[in-house]
Amino acid sequence: MEAANGATGSSKPPQNGQNEGGSDFKLKFCTVCASNQNRSMEGHLRLAEAKFPVISFGTGSLVRLPGPSITQPNVYKFNETSYDGIYRELEEKDPRLYRANGLLNMLNRNRSIKWGPERWQDWQVGVPRLKHQKDQGSQGMEGGVADIVITCEERCWDAVVDDLLARGSPLNRPVHVINIDIKDNHEEASVGGKAMVDLANSLNKVAAEERDKIGTAAFDGGSAAGRSGFDERVPEVLGDWQERWPKLPATWTLAWF
Repeated sequence: MEAANGATGSSKPPQNGQNEGGSDFKLKFCTVCASNQNRSMEGHLRLAEAKFPVISFGTGSLVRLPGPSITQPNVYKFNETSYDGIYRELEEKDPRLYRANGLLNMLNRNRSIKWGPERWQDWQVGVPRLKHQKDQGSQGMEGGVADIVITCEERCWDAVVDDLLARGSPLNRPVHVINIDIKDNHEEASVGGKAMVDLANSLNKVAAEERDKIGTAAFDGGSAAGRSGFDERVPEVLGDWQERWPKLPATWTLAWF
């Protein structure tokens, strides 16, 4: 694991998103890939199924999906095109091709999770997500903030970190940005989704322990002082996770909303 801040250590992960003390506390997650279609949506689904609050985004300028040739991709606008709309369009264009390459199956999954692909750079952090109550994982994300952002390739991690720096930390709230390199195919996305849940369980266990120490009000407030104990332990958790998932290189930094 490459770490922009910190070192590594060892501990065993908890199971099924539960904390040792039986607390129902859950960290809030955000998953990010280029087009908010494959890897980030697999992670979104797995984390939601594990009962973590979660949202997801893409960092590209447009949503791009494979077409009939490498020079003919299917291109859509973020925030304006629904997964259902994309599904119906591709099914009408060439159902045999888009079933064979897995796009229709992927889009069918996506449209059961949320309305459509969202762009990270358009996300208004801290603004209530009042139109997303039907999204899977929306419970707990109503306030429009996340504790952990997981990207799925280095260029997405760079885009997220650069965007956070450009925003100037208006909330003065720490956020851990972790990249897990996941190849953009359906098989690797499935593996990556499982790895995200494993990491989420481990991070959540440590967060719950630190929350018990400092008090719920201080920790849930999200300030640097309230989260310092947790922030210091994240590299250790990541180091242990990396040993369990050596084929998924990870990079981490502490940033600010």
